[in-house]
Amino acid sequence: MQENSSLTNQLLIAMPNLEDPNFSHSVTYICEDNDEGVMGITINRPLELDLGDILDHMSITCTDPDVRSRPVYMGGPIALERGFVLHAPHGGWESTLEVTDRIGLTTSKDILQALADGAGPKQAIVALGYSGWSREQMDREIAENSWLNVEATEEILFDQPIEERWTTAASQLGIDINLLSGEAGHA
Repeated sequence: MQENSSLTNQLLIAMPNLEDPNFSHSVTYICEDNDEGVMGITINRPLELDLGDILDHMSITCTDPDVRSRPVYMGGPIALERGFVLHAPHGGWESTLEVTDRIGLTTSKDILQALADGAGPKQAIVALGYSGWSREQMDREIAENSWLNVEATEEILFDQPIEERWTTAASQLGIDINLLSGEAGHA
């Protein structure tokens, strides 16, 4: 990886040898990469709760069964008590980080109310927690062959079935990730 290259709007794809239970076979969308570190939301780890559980906990009324049954993801192991909504288009919510001209990450309750009312963004991933690394840690983990990265697409983020996101993200690089080894070779 080049010095000063940004991972923002990239998918971070765990290599098959990454055994950390928080990240094994994970795909993480990188929302921010700067001198303070790298922050993202893991997009293929559904929790055993749905959006209805979150809305009920926050006393937000929603009777639409399609909205209530939407999955909630473990966005990462940091701040599991905090909610994040990764969405497109990014819109005008109270607290949104504009990742791209189309994709935003919102942490304010107003977006959950909008989703419950059927007026939220067209595409959204609701997550608890986030993933984060210091800049040095991320550089080291990439050098150790723990991660691949590829530019994100809205199709992988929002449309791809959850169980296919890891292999599909890697296939964007022309790779069948199931055939890769994380071991370094020597000639």
